[in-house]
Amino acid sequence: MLFHLDLSHLKALGQPEGSLPSDIVAEALIALVFGIIGASIRTPELRGTTWRSEMKRRAKEESDPRLSFQLFAERAGILSQVSTIPEKS
Repeated sequence: MLFHLDLSHLKALGQPEGSLPSDIVAEALIALVFGIIGASIRTPELRGTTWRSEMKRRAKEESDPRLSFQLFAERAGILSQVSTIPEKS
């Protein structure tokens, strides 16, 4: 906001060309440093990125790709229908 105010003031004076004044550059750099420090302090602790920590969060079906059809068939009731049909004697 202050940056826009300073540029508007320069434009009103008829001096918009050229480099920015040193106080504006200094203010922008100080704000950048404070922003980086503030973001670093407020950031939560990083989580582990090892394979073990990743597998703790995943379900069993995501860890073993061979189970995908079997779980699909169980959920859809395909295998259970075949096994629960009573035999006629």
